[in-house]
Amino acid sequence: MTPVGTEPELANRVLGGWLGRIAGNMLGKPVEQGDLWTRDRIDRYLRQAAALPLTDYLPEPADESDGFELRPEWRQCVRGRIHGSCRDDDVDYAILGLDLLETHGFGFSTEQVGDLWLLRLPYLQTFTAERAAYRNLANGLKPPLTATYDNPYQEWIGALIRADIYGWTCPGLPRRAASLARRDAVLSHTGNGVYGAMWAAALISAAFTAPTVRHAVDQALAVVPASSRLARTVRRVVSLHDTRMTWEDTLTTVAEETAGLGWIHTIPNAAVLTAGLLYGDGDFTRTITLTVRGGLDTDSNGATAGSVAGVLTGAEAIPAQWKEPLEDTVRSAVFGFDGVHISELSERTVRLAEAKPDP
Repeated sequence: MTPVGTEPELANRVLGGWLGRIAGNMLGKPVEQGDLWTRDRIDRYLRQAAALPLTDYLPEPADESDGFELRPEWRQCVRGRIHGSCRDDDVDYAILGLDLLETHGFGFSTEQVGDLWLLRLPYLQTFTAERAAYRNLANGLKPPLTATYDNPYQEWIGALIRADIYGWTCPGLPRRAASLARRDAVLSHTGNGVYGAMWAAALISAAFTAPTVRHAVDQALAVVPASSRLARTVRRVVSLHDTRMTWEDTLTTVAEETAGLGWIHTIPNAAVLTAGLLYGDGDFTRTITLTVRGGLDTDSNGATAGSVAGVLTGAEAIPAQWKEPLEDTVRSAVFGFDGVHISELSERTVRLAEAKPDP
């Protein structure tokens, strides 16, 4: 593995993270409805289209009835139809985080995160905990009340999907990345919702220097309370993987143990994501396809898995079928960023990473 300290390699890894996040998001987007598109149903869909093992974006529906049950955006997200990325909150928040760090630096406050949401992000492009926090901000509440007032989604996955930028700009500094992610997350989340963001940021940061994905997973576990349900669930997946249990049986076991939390809650999604990373074992295609086949919040999990795998491998090693359809272009609801080039976002991220703020 090339040392990440060299500028070309840092640029390659950061671009890998951006491409991986966007490709993984696009892969999972058509089946992003975890109560309908279960793991079994996703695999039945793929078998019907003769697309197992999955090595590319999802195929078009082989059965017309399936087309009515995919997300409406599926026509822009399936293989052969992709021309640049679809707009999605999983990518919007990475862009918004970049703008935050460029505007306010690494000393940003939670209040400044909220101010930027109001300035740059349309209300109707926010969901669950983010929408509750946005409404609270607009009504004049300040953090941490923005996270707790009339917000039943405090431990859902929203803060986790906002964490990538802190990992990309703190390569090899997982604790610093987690600290930044926490400052952002407490605007809208509490408990395991915040821990999920810290864990994801640390995971991505660790991927720059970890020799294997397992090392990155272990380093990321160290930044969250060991007694938290998030840490216990991630350790459970790691232990099942260590026993050589199959990916399918691991997910079945953990799904039973996390039943009742809902398909957008941080805990079951962290289990799916951890399994995708461990059983993907550093292979980009295997990592994102296993993660999306795991179900639940498929586009969010695919995006984070792609970010980790993209940082591990670097952009040059990501297979062409994932990169070329993106056409170096992002659609975004973030004001001022629609149509921006992925390469430009990456270059701006590298400049922040090279600033080398004190850990």
